[in-house]
Amino acid sequence: MTEYFEVHARDGAARLGELRLESPRTTPALVDDCLEDGGSRWAADRPLPEGDESTLTVLPHRGFPGGTAEEVQESFAVDYPDVSYPSVAVVSSEHVADHGTDAYAVSDVQSIVGHGAALVEAVVRIREATPADTALLFSGVATPRNVALLAYAGVDCVDAARAIAKGTQGKYLTTESEYFLEDLEELPCACPACRGPREEFTTVDCVEHNRNALAAQLAIVRQRIRDGRLRDYLEGQARQNQWLTAAMRELDSQWEYLEERTPILREADLDAATQDTLRRVEIQRFADRVTSRYRNRFDAPLVLVPCSARKPYSESQSHTQFHRAIKWRAHLVSMTSPIGVVPQELETTYPAQHYDTVVTGRWSADETDFVARVLERYLERNDYPRIVAHVPDEGYRDIVERVEAELDLEVTYTVDSGSHPTDDASLEALSEALAGEPAYQKREREHNTVCAIADYLLGDGAGDDLFPAFRTTSRYPRLQVRDTDPDETQLATMVPQYGTLSFTLEGARRWVESDAPTKRVEIDGFVPKGSVLAPGVVDADDDIRVGDEVVVEGPRAFGIARAEMFGREMVESTRGVACEIRHVEELD
Repeated sequence: MTEYFEVHARDGAARLGELRLESPRTTPALVDDCLEDGGSRWAADRPLPEGDESTLTVLPHRGFPGGTAEEVQESFAVDYPDVSYPSVAVVSSEHVADHGTDAYAVSDVQSIVGHGAALVEAVVRIREATPADTALLFSGVATPRNVALLAYAGVDCVDAARAIAKGTQGKYLTTESEYFLEDLEELPCACPACRGPREEFTTVDCVEHNRNALAAQLAIVRQRIRDGRLRDYLEGQARQNQWLTAAMRELDSQWEYLEERTPILREADLDAATQDTLRRVEIQRFADRVTSRYRNRFDAPLVLVPCSARKPYSESQSHTQFHRAIKWRAHLVSMTSPIGVVPQELETTYPAQHYDTVVTGRWSADETDFVARVLERYLERNDYPRIVAHVPDEGYRDIVERVEAELDLEVTYTVDSGSHPTDDASLEALSEALAGEPAYQKREREHNTVCAIADYLLGDGAGDDLFPAFRTTSRYPRLQVRDTDPDETQLATMVPQYGTLSFTLEGARRWVESDAPTKRVEIDGFVPKGSVLAPGVVDADDDIRVGDEVVVEGPRAFGIARAEMFGREMVESTRGVACEIRHVEELD
């Protein structure tokens, strides 16, 4: 049972947590004082499980923190009479098992840091073999340049041993490089160690600076995790070093590891500033769900249009002009890098209205290939009576023509070469291309939007399973979903900030009774107030992600909540908030 480490916030595999040492630390953290005296405080008194080939030692804690329950101390004294509280088990990355400790340190970490694939494989192997609420400690490898990548991969604790050793060698560390002192004409830092004259700066000062730089970088990393923007920061920093870039790309290839830990929504915008953005979980997940879960419900032509800088697209000046020309006679789908394709019903769904990208007017080969693949998969899944491409030459038309040839389609182009989609002639051509097509009604648009969001969140066909008959009230994008019964019972509300659905208790009951995939959290015999803590979770579906709507069920309660942990983490954790209750009722 983990008593001394608790995760409070998550940004993919990176976690903001509390390590309850004598002086509590917010992770990712420096834990030098736990490894003092050259490691002389390590003990090896705890027996290995039978058949375990790992090298295991235990780092005792200097007493229990204040407020620790007496029964916890007594229980530990009975189970492990020869050691004080074992906060860290030291294991080889090749042989990892759950030893019941609060943290795991990797004995061979120095041999794998610097090799992107080896680092990623080791972290994933350790994380998969140990409980989700245990800390991961890397000793002797952290520098200001690599610590953001280590945190992004899932490392919670580091020491300053490597930074200090570099300082004794006269190597001055920064977030982008390291310099020999003799090569520096001035010191590019304003920490206390660097405030004196350059000629008086010694290796002792260099040691202090390196540790200060590492601590400062960790503070930046923690703030980035709080903001949900560590990946944005890392994409820029990793460019300073080849192995950091390689490690980040190796992590991107670990889809199951990262996807499980990545929330379905964030408050922060997503910066699409490099080609590596295309490999982000949020981008790949959106593309996958649009091409495997979304289903067009309009009996109308398809009109492909470029994206806009303003989000959601429908509020932009260009898309307002497109809508005036289309007059609801066609289904609008936007093409964009790095998202792929965005049906109009999902324009508010994260990350479709939460990204910002570099606009140069030129598409890279990677962008073209990615969007073309997404568009091809989309059109393979969705049939349209006609396809109209209202796109400019730059990048967009090349993509459409490639897919047109690949799928043997017939596409009508309404923007002449060299023209812009918002030119009067282009808009007139778009309107003429749709002449004679009937317009669909507001109710149909809103109905299809609700169903499309349900499909995206829960699974293919979930919208029709959940809402076979309903009506909407209020105004887009804050639609309220109501039953068609005489009381017009409210079932859900569309959340405009994230393009998701928030269920009522009655909606949760319909969800459970329907054929739509249900995300369930089973709890013990209590009625939760405000939140469900992990110790109260009996079981949870594996496909739950942070931010998901979840049904909470127990012997005494039924409720609807938002997940604060992924499903497996809810089951494995012994501390922390599993989900936040929105509505709950006590059962008889």
